[in-house]
Amino acid sequence: MKYSVAVAGASGYGGGEVLRLLANHPEFDVRTVTAHSQAGQRLRSVHPHLASYGDLELQPTTAEVLAGHDVVFLALPHGHSAAIAAQLPESTLVLDAGADHRLEREQDWIDYYGSEYAGSWAYGLPELILADGTKQREQLPGCRRIAVPGCNVTAVTLALAPLIHHGVIEADDLSAVLAVGPSGAGKKASVSLLGSELIGNIAPYAAFGTHRHVPEIRQNLRRASGSDVTIAFTPVLVPAARGILATCSARVAPGKRLADALAAYNDVYADELFIELMPEGVLPRTGDVIGSNRTQLAVGLDARAGRIVVCSAIDNLGKGTAGAAIQSANIALGISEPTALPVNGVAP
Repeated sequence: MKYSVAVAGASGYGGGEVLRLLANHPEFDVRTVTAHSQAGQRLRSVHPHLASYGDLELQPTTAEVLAGHDVVFLALPHGHSAAIAAQLPESTLVLDAGADHRLEREQDWIDYYGSEYAGSWAYGLPELILADGTKQREQLPGCRRIAVPGCNVTAVTLALAPLIHHGVIEADDLSAVLAVGPSGAGKKASVSLLGSELIGNIAPYAAFGTHRHVPEIRQNLRRASGSDVTIAFTPVLVPAARGILATCSARVAPGKRLADALAAYNDVYADELFIELMPEGVLPRTGDVIGSNRTQLAVGLDARAGRIVVCSAIDNLGKGTAGAAIQSANIALGISEPTALPVNGVAP
């Protein structure tokens, strides 16, 4: 029998991408989709591209509507997941694509979100290398509560975790600048996200260490190395609907070379289906990963600056959100990890 599935926040970009991928999942049966202001509408009136869902109607987002399913994906704004999740049965697999359950330190939540702390769940980034040499995927089988990483966090974490784990870079001198498509902000009315504001414009946002993904990045790199790190993180909004290109750099640790960096990536990611280390001279492009669950990585040495530079590209709605959620759900339920997750992108 298939697992019954509900997707909350199905009218948004993240929820829509979850549904697009689940349409090809042989073991998941999407029975319920929910929304807030668009409840009562047909799903296809909100997402015309999701033709296979026929006349499925958006229901109100309540615990009563979501209860009774085997799997619930919460694609809700930050601060809206915890109350609903707390009302769902412990036996239900719940995947929260919002931030409510990502941070393990209460003070980090207070500093960056300023609301009541809801605690932390198992973290849904299977490829994350941990300080003891295991990976985060080993923590997921049998889990019934999983926090899906932030999209920017995924791009930076996968770029830097192998280097910090193997001691190739200095932990107190990390930097990341990200070009980010506006779909990462969700489907909401905002002047800064209007086409007339985006087209022909490139603008930083949440700069100077204020972005809410900063503590999550630090947390992941702490998990990878066993010690605290310092990172300067600046996201930049670009006129591309989806995709993240992260350029990360760090000072090379004494005695380390580019060969050590390459060895670190090969050690950590050699067997990872969804992480591609680019050949020498080839750089990642968001256009090559859009629609996929793949991450492209390229690493090089800026010898004059004494820094390792890593470029990573992901689809913020794919590997950055929906893909990570489904990948984690597969592991939790003992389903083959790549099920319903595309390696190929969509071009042009």
